[in-house]
Amino acid sequence: MSIGRLHHLIFDCPDPAAAARFWSAVLGRPITYDDGDFAVVSADPVTSGLAFQRAADHRAPTWPAPEVPQQAHHDVMVDDLDTASAAVLALGAVRLPGDHVFADPAGHPFCLIPRPHWAPPVG
Repeated sequence: MSIGRLHHLIFDCPDPAAAARFWSAVLGRPITYDDGDFAVVSADPVTSGLAFQRAADHRAPTWPAPEVPQQAHHDVMVDDLDTASAAVLALGAVRLPGDHVFADPAGHPFCLIPRPHWAPPVG
């Protein structure tokens, strides 16, 4: 039984709406959510997709040079935040500052989020 299900892959950026417009055009998918600080491109309003969140001091990654690393994280939808938090910690995740924010064993950040009302149960 899984702990959660991928919700969005989220990218930091200075202008979420501009990033969403770009990727909407590239992927041929609509912008399904935009509150000014967070925007989503997905097939429809009840499908996971790419998301873009405002990062006020954003610096573009310098890939492949390591001076400024890539800036993205996963949102994982779960049925129960406390149960899922305990489960990912038992698997080797490390708690990071913020509500239900963790790093995987290699240090990549991810967030556990309550399952949206439109999504079927995870477990």
